[in-house]
Amino acid sequence: MKDTALSSTHEALGAKMVPFAGYNMPVQYEGVNIEHETVRKAVGVFDVSHMGEFLIEGPHALELIQKVSSNDASKLEIGKAQYSCLPNDDGGVVDDLIIYKLKEETYLLVVNASNIEKDWNWISSKNDVGAEMRDLSEDYSLLAIQGPKAVEAMQSLTSHDLSAIKFYNFIVGDFAGIENVIISATGYTGSGGFEIYCKNTEVKQVWDKVFEAGADFGIKPIGLAARDTLRLEMGYCLYGNDIDDTTSPIEAGLGWVCKFNKDFTNSDALKAEKEHTPERKLVAFKLDERGIPRHGYDIVDSSGKTIGVVTSGTMSPSLGIGIGMGYVPTVFSKVDSKIFIQVRKKAIPATVVKAPFYKG
Repeated sequence: MKDTALSSTHEALGAKMVPFAGYNMPVQYEGVNIEHETVRKAVGVFDVSHMGEFLIEGPHALELIQKVSSNDASKLEIGKAQYSCLPNDDGGVVDDLIIYKLKEETYLLVVNASNIEKDWNWISSKNDVGAEMRDLSEDYSLLAIQGPKAVEAMQSLTSHDLSAIKFYNFIVGDFAGIENVIISATGYTGSGGFEIYCKNTEVKQVWDKVFEAGADFGIKPIGLAARDTLRLEMGYCLYGNDIDDTTSPIEAGLGWVCKFNKDFTNSDALKAEKEHTPERKLVAFKLDERGIPRHGYDIVDSSGKTIGVVTSGTMSPSLGIGIGMGYVPTVFSKVDSKIFIQVRKKAIPATVVKAPFYKG
């Protein structure tokens, strides 16, 4: 198991550590519900340094990115980021990712921890244009400072106006006494805040100063379990659960990041799928009765026939009801459609809803 630069810090704070994507990661500190509520109402900090970072540079950088990613990276300006996915050749998804334009001809690709090697090999296999590629994953750390009080709590740590950084925009500047830090108005929680990229040698100083600055705002460290409940309340896909090599971005509801004004991997097939409507769709649902849907539970119709599977599910800390996502035949995908979740021996009725579950 690999450690992040902060693993010993988490252990000293009493975090429950678990193996995740090859790393020793904090899953919780005080408890999922407390940590979840901290992010929804105040400010919390996640160590997500296990994520991967690739630098793509040179005169052919954009050409490679356009070929392997579904979104249109030519629209990016310096200081802007973009959510996208890497389609495979068979209709599925290699990974989802965020693309940052750092400079002209310089891009940062942030990928999922469990897919670092796979993504690197995939992009490299498509790099017949001579783009310069560097894997920075082992050298950089990533902190997600999330919650409605994040801007106010962190403003004293930088000379830049944090409130001026719009969603999916970023700056490279001073933060917590460190220069050339990426301060990005992105996150996976739906409660606002920032993601901070810095070197492994710098992250302990950043962590300590973040907690000093946030002390009066109720700041707490947050584990991966609350990160999962927060993202699910927003209906955000988790790679390996809701999307993978066998799920198409169209059926996963990611058609909005597939821009068919350009050619990219498998774009013709994905365009045809979008035009003809996929056979199944990823839906969000909430249980009509008490119960907790879990990953892998069957979704059944009124006669008890299996029609799909739960890809993500939990008891929503914010709403106090069971919520989840799963793939069902398109005929069951309309909002207000009735489906049933097989929780052990009981088929619990559920209603298809429009994500996000949590409206703020």
